[in-house]
Amino acid sequence: MKYFIKLSYDGAGFNGWQLQKNAPSIQEELQKAFSLLLKEDIEITGCGRTDSGVNAVNYIAHAEIASKVALRASSKQHFLYKINAILPNSIKVLGIYRMHSKAHARFDAVSRTYKYYLSTEPSPFLGPHTWYFKCRELDMEAMNKAAAYFIGTKDFSSLQKTGSDVTNPVCTVTQAFWKKAPLPAPFARETAGKRLVFTVTSNRFLRNMVRAMVGSLLEVGTHKRDPEWIAEMLKKKDRSAAGLSVPGEALFLTDIKYPYPIK
Repeated sequence: MKYFIKLSYDGAGFNGWQLQKNAPSIQEELQKAFSLLLKEDIEITGCGRTDSGVNAVNYIAHAEIASKVALRASSKQHFLYKINAILPNSIKVLGIYRMHSKAHARFDAVSRTYKYYLSTEPSPFLGPHTWYFKCRELDMEAMNKAAAYFIGTKDFSSLQKTGSDVTNPVCTVTQAFWKKAPLPAPFARETAGKRLVFTVTSNRFLRNMVRAMVGSLLEVGTHKRDPEWIAEMLKKKDRSAAGLSVPGEALFLTDIKYPYPIK
């Protein structure tokens, strides 16, 4: 029986989602926990890779499960309790859903949304998931004008990690924008409106693409480049033409859309 698994994870300490021989991964921890609990070998397929250190709020994966333990609605909460007791605290399963046999967590996804958090002012309350970018002030208006050049169906080779084995660099970005992201009270005054979040949605993403997007937009926000430079950079199809890649710890996969309901 095919199941979709909804989970959240803190990517710190993991070398991304993908199973690897000599490095810890989210996929490995999840497969070990499910196999142990269900007493069968479980292979889990994710909705996509996330880079080392990157986090996820609503990640979707799928698995074929022979056991009926997760099938009955009355037993689902007990199953979630038991699987989360096995998993490390940095990974939590939020739900498990019976799906049709051909459902695929990766290939059926029609869009994915990422958010990147940064602050231009240091604060003890931001924690590791907001990157401190040392800068007196960022021009958010210019960055949003620049981000608009990402929207559309385009070749994003300039933002792809060097050495990537992906053969199709074309993605369709439907939204890309910055806005202020103040902390909730009582910490809001600590950041004084200096905390920002970049949101981007696309049908697919290349390796390191969002982190390179943010790094490139910061070139504009600090007035090192004009907003129109983004369009020129994309046309070059060369990673060296873009900005630096920002740290992964402040990046979150926040939403996945499918053409059918998950419930």
